Amino acid sequence: MTRAEQSSRGHIPNPDDPGLLRRALGQFTTGVTVVTALEAEGDAPIGITVNSFASVSLNPALVLWSAARSSMRHRHFSCAESFAIHVLKAGQLDLVDRFTRNGHGFDGLAYEINAEGTPVLPDTLARFECVTEATHEGGDHTIIIGRVARFQFAETGEPLVFGQSQYGRFLPER
Repeated sequence: MTRAEQSSRGHIPNPDDPGLLRRALGQFTTGVTVVTALEAEGDAPIGITVNSFASVSLNPALVLWSAARSSMRHRHFSCAESFAIHVLKAGQLDLVDRFTRNGHGFDGLAYEINAEGTPVLPDTLARFECVTEATHEGGDHTIIIGRVARFQFAETGEPLVFGQSQYGRFLPER
């Protein structure tokens, strides 16, 4: 077998050691978002930092994101009737940190409540306010599809991006 044939075989995903697959997936740079909703048993706001956001359809206006089942916040988001996805700007690492596992969440943070009762953050690059359309089991995640009820975006600003396990900015080639 030639060297080219050997290298084209690639790696086989190993559920006992997902590190290599994680590194390969990290070669795809994504945007960074914070998804917000209300806790399942009350009206307390909850948020989570996510990079699994994607558009699904323009007509109807649908977006999706994936919630890890291992997250302590999973049950809140998987049964939420509505949620908001906030696309972060470069320089908003403070929001990333607030909504990670050991972050401070909404403690001391300014926010508003939208018409659906969802907490929304001001001053992000874009925001998609959604009503949950469907959920689908997807391995160790739940795929949550939302129908966009409202959206807004800044005309200027750089997105915060995540790739190769690092946060950064988008620098256009042209």
